[in-house]
Amino acid sequence: MDNLNYYNIRPKGLDAYLSNHGWHFSKAMCKWAVSKMRDRNDNKIPFRSKEQVDEFLRVHKVELKNDNGYDAVYVIHMVYADFFGSSITTDDAIAKYVRDYVDDPDGYDGIAFVRFLADCEAKGVSIDWEDMI
Repeated sequence: MDNLNYYNIRPKGLDAYLSNHGWHFSKAMCKWAVSKMRDRNDNKIPFRSKEQVDEFLRVHKVELKNDNGYDAVYVIHMVYADFFGSSITTDDAIAKYVRDYVDDPDGYDGIAFVRFLADCEAKGVSIDWEDMI
């Protein structure tokens, strides 16, 4: 299958990115990923800073054990883009989903980022890795 380049040949710049951030979102990568997101009505998702996301989670009494880099920031935006207004309808449910995703006991380190990369690869979306470091 042609969509598995991450498993065969790594794109130029990916190794440098990984040496700086591991399998996690950097601020630049997160902002870029969010800029591609649209909600159910095809509206752009407004970017929320890490501080805003941390405060949102604190207000909803959600503490993350496995958050790294901007992973939770990416996940909360993904929830707003893909689920809010359908299967997830409240802020409390958003906060719990972020916790369940980031701290999934069956998950692994970097799960949000690895899944994002798989989606990009499957869609044929190129990433300019040097801009993401």
